[in-house]
Amino acid sequence: MTVRRTVFGRPLRGVAFDVAVAALVVLVSLAAAANQPGGWAATAVGLGMAVALLFRRTHPSAVTVAVAALALIQVIARWGPLIYDVAVLIALYSVVKYGRRLRDGVLAGAVAAVGVLLAAAQTPNVIQWWATALWYALVTGAVWLVALNVRTRRLYVLSLEERATTLEREREAESRAAVAEERTRIARELHDVVAHSMAVMIVQADGARFMLDRDPAQARTAVKVVADTGRQALEEMRRLVGVLRDAGPAGSDGADGLAVAADPEHRRLALAELPDLLARFDDAGLHVRSTVTGEPPALPPGLELTVYRVVQEALTNALKHAGVGAGVEVVLSYTAEAVVVRVVDDGRGRPLVSPAPSGGHGLLGMRERVTVYDGSLTAGPRLTGGWQVEVRLPLPSEPATEVIAA
Repeated sequence: MTVRRTVFGRPLRGVAFDVAVAALVVLVSLAAAANQPGGWAATAVGLGMAVALLFRRTHPSAVTVAVAALALIQVIARWGPLIYDVAVLIALYSVVKYGRRLRDGVLAGAVAAVGVLLAAAQTPNVIQWWATALWYALVTGAVWLVALNVRTRRLYVLSLEERATTLEREREAESRAAVAEERTRIARELHDVVAHSMAVMIVQADGARFMLDRDPAQARTAVKVVADTGRQALEEMRRLVGVLRDAGPAGSDGADGLAVAADPEHRRLALAELPDLLARFDDAGLHVRSTVTGEPPALPPGLELTVYRVVQEALTNALKHAGVGAGVEVVLSYTAEAVVVRVVDDGRGRPLVSPAPSGGHGLLGMRERVTVYDGSLTAGPRLTGGWQVEVRLPLPSEPATEVIAA
């Protein structure tokens, strides 16, 4: 990190340069004091110009006015152009380069043009007047143009620095937003793991409690389902918490860390896992039937995860609301344009002894997942009883690398 030394809020190098310029004007004023017209009075004018030049960067317009006023005194006194009048050119350069508005530099140039005419008017004949005026005009015009070029380059560099700073802030904001979005997705994953697993575990635990004396074998089976479901939920929660723990801080590589860390594990929950998911809900008390129509294409991992979570959420809702013993039909239809998921229950199950926990975001979470892939979701009761959930997810036209929508 570069440490910039300052004096009164100004860079030390700039202050030192301005002091050197003012000191040079002082020296030439004192050196010519004995031989120049006006003597020490003219020298005092030069010293005043030198003092004014100390503030040429911070107050360029005021410095130009002060130097021009002192130069006017010199013209009125008919001391003629003196060597310290280089301060006029320095002030003109400063107001063009550092002035807040270019209009100030244009006005200073007009005043300098008038000063050229007044200075040339002190020459004894017309030929010398034209020669002097042309020389002063060329020098003054050259200084004004050089200052304008430097000003333009300075403003261009400042605009590049400002643009780079803005882009850096935007990148940091995008990184923070990406981290927040990924953490929200992981929070939805945690909801799925906890709510769905707890629903199955509560149903099985209630069943085991009531069947413990009547049918110990069935009670042992229910307890085994509870244990297996709990182990799976613990494994998934450990994975998700590990992703959060390993993620970098917001604004650095946190978003990339979350995406990279989450991606390999997300791929585990794919369509190949659906039979195991249906079997778990069948063990939990639902009568699940599954149908697949069409040829399953190679889906992006995120789209597979969305299909998996939609089926999981719909079966969990059926278990909680339709009850144990309800019949549920899961239909996956593949076409060249879309994947259609349809989950229908008959609503004829037995009510749960105690209500299963609900995260309160089931349908909302499904809708958010589906929206990521420009899909549509319809859910509602059926006229013949039960509930129906239907999701249509359009297939991507070309395979592409994606960020998984969890």
